Amino acid sequence: MALAYDPRHDPDPAGDAALDAYSHVVTSVAERMLRSVAGLRVHRNTPRGPRAAGGGSAVVLTPDGHLLTSAHVVEGSRGGVAAFPDGRESDFSVVGSDRLSDLAVVRVATGDLVPATLGDASRLRVGQLVVAVGTPLGYGGSVTAGVVSALGRSMVTRSGSVSRVVENVIQTDAALNPGNSGGALADSAGRVVGVNTAVAGVGLGLAVPIDDTTQRILGALLAEGRVRRAYLGVAGATRPVPPRDAHRVGRSTAIGVTEVVQGSPAERAGLRPGDLLLDVGGTPVRGAGDLQRLMVASAIGRPLTLRVLRDGRTDDLDAVPGELREA
Repeated sequence: MALAYDPRHDPDPAGDAALDAYSHVVTSVAERMLRSVAGLRVHRNTPRGPRAAGGGSAVVLTPDGHLLTSAHVVEGSRGGVAAFPDGRESDFSVVGSDRLSDLAVVRVATGDLVPATLGDASRLRVGQLVVAVGTPLGYGGSVTAGVVSALGRSMVTRSGSVSRVVENVIQTDAALNPGNSGGALADSAGRVVGVNTAVAGVGLGLAVPIDDTTQRILGALLAEGRVRRAYLGVAGATRPVPPRDAHRVGRSTAIGVTEVVQGSPAERAGLRPGDLLLDVGGTPVRGAGDLQRLMVASAIGRPLTLRVLRDGRTDDLDAVPGELREA
C-alpha cells in the first residue's frame, strides 16, 4: 500500500524550507567559487635541489594567471605547482610577497582562468553567512560554510624585527584546516571578502579582509612585487589626554609614545618617550592603527608635522619619514 505525504505530520516544514534556502546559497557560492580557487604545492630550494615543502590555496585574480594567496604559504619559496579543479596543473612563480600583511601574488604559466570577484569586507555584519573554499590537507575543491563570528579583530604579523598589526581581521566559524590558508572566504553573493590565513582554534578561523588597504597592497605587489611603507620609528599605544588639556587640544585620546628608535626620523624630529602624539601631517591619531594607515609609500621622504603634547604644552615637530626596511 502506498503511503501519501501528509504535511500535517511534518514536525517542522518551515525548518526544511530554511534548510533548502541555506543549501541553495551555499551551493550557488560553491559553484561560482570552485573554478576560481587553486591548490598550491610549494617547492623550496635545498642543496639537493627543489623539494616539496607544504602547500595551501590561492584565489584567481586575473584571467592571465595572477593568483592571490597568503605570504606564509610561499615564504622561502620561489614557486611550485598550482592545481585547478578542472584537472589542469601549472608551475607557478612568486611575483611578490608581503609578510607584514600576510598576502602574496603568484603567477601560473597558463591562461584562460576564471577570476574571482573581490568584495568589500567593510560591509560584512556579524552573523552573516560566509563560505570558505580551499584545499585543506590537500583535498582540493573543499567547501565549508559558517558565519562571521566577529569583526574588527587584530592580528600581529612579523618580518624579522619589524612587526605590523593587520586590522579588521574577520573571525569565522567556517571550518578551516591546514591548507586552507590563501583560499577564499566568500559572502553569499560569491564575492571574496577575505583571504583565509589562520586557524586559531576549533571553530575559530581568521581571514585577512579584502578592503581598501588590501587593494592597495595587491596593486603594489602586482606592479612592483613588493610593498613600500613609510617609517617614523616610534612605538606607542592609546593613552588618555589629561582632562586639563583635553578641551584645549580637542582630543580625549592620543598615542602615548613609549619608545623612539635611535637614529630614526622620529628621533631626528625631537620626539621623546612620554610625549602624547596628537596629529601627524594634520591628521588626528588616537592609536597605533591610525599612525600605521598614514605610513604609505607616498609619505616616504615627504616632510610632515608631528603635533605633540609635552608637559602640558603643544609643540609642532618637523619629521621626514624614511622607508621601512624589513630585517
